[in-house]
This record gives sequence, structure tokens and C-alpha cells, in this order.
Amino acid sequence: MRKTLLSALTLGTLAIGTLGIKARAAADATTLQPGASAPAFTLPSQEEKPVSLSAYKGKYVVLYFYPKDMTTGCTIEAHNFQRDQAKYEAANAVVLGVSLDTVESHKTFCSKDSLTFKLLADPDHKVIDAYGVPVASHGDMKFAQRDTFLISPKGKILKVWQVKDIQAHSDEVLAAIEEAKK
Repeated sequence: MRKTLLSALTLGTLAIGTLGIKARAAADATTLQPGASAPAFTLPSQEEKPVSLSAYKGKYVVLYFYPKDMTTGCTIEAHNFQRDQAKYEAANAVVLGVSLDTVESHKTFCSKDSLTFKLLADPDHKVIDAYGVPVASHGDMKFAQRDTFLISPKGKILKVWQVKDIQAHSDEVLAAIEEAKK
């Protein structure tokens, strides 16, 4: 069972990479760009409570989209955001993760990996679509592209990343927040 799941996830990751090129080209035309207003949203978190972008007016919002709970790359990325939570708080910023996973999946991921920031469930990909994040499929499984949006305290998109270096990403985001404050 574990080997089958690992094989499916590996194939899914490969499929995302292969399909991602076509999906990215199509999405470049619709992905939100710096200067645009961040689309409003409300999604449920792992705490089964609705989380709205409007609740964070006056703060920087790191809205990161990721493929799948409890997969290697997504776990590394989440751990790095968790590691830097005090730095985000000091920078007047909040981290919100979004994937196609369910609230139940997010609960398990947060519990298993001691994640304290909000993970938002978007199984109908309403917010993923609103932000122009490409979705790839592998069989019945769907995955959001790994993209991050830095939103200003006034609700404008400051920076967009098509994340390639998962290890350095949290540091890149923190640097961008500091740069935006200048």
C-alpha cells in the first residue's frame, strides 16, 4: 500500500512537472500580476473555521498555493514557513497555505507536522482559479501549481513567485517583505 501510494505521488509529481510547462504557458495570461488587487476569498481552515482575506487588512499576506498535503516538497515548504513564523509576525505578516486538499487532510497534516499557521481547503479550486494558479491532473488526482503571492496591507499584489527552490522560498518571501517596507 505504501509503495503504491509513493509510486502514485511520484508519478503525480512527474506529471505536474510535465504538464506544468503547458499549464504555466496558459496561466501566464491569467495569473495575477504585481499591482493588481488581490481577489477576496473565504475558505475553511484546518480548524473548520472560515478564513477571509479581509480579516488580514493592514498586514502582509503570504498566500502560498501548493500541490498536496504530506508530500515531500510540500512538507519541506510548510516546515520552512513554520520555522519562520516569529519572523513573519515581527514583519506584520501572516502565512496562508492553499491546496485542493480537504479540511480533514489539512487537520492531519497540521497535527502530524505541528503546523500552526492556517491551511485553507479549496477542493473546488475557486480561489486557485481566482488567482490564476494552474491545476494539473494525474488520473483522478489534481494538484495546484506551487505559486506564492505576496499581498500588501492594502490588498494589492506585490510579488508573485513560481516556486522552484522550496528550501530558499521562505527566506525569499521574508526578504521581499522587508524590501516592500522601504
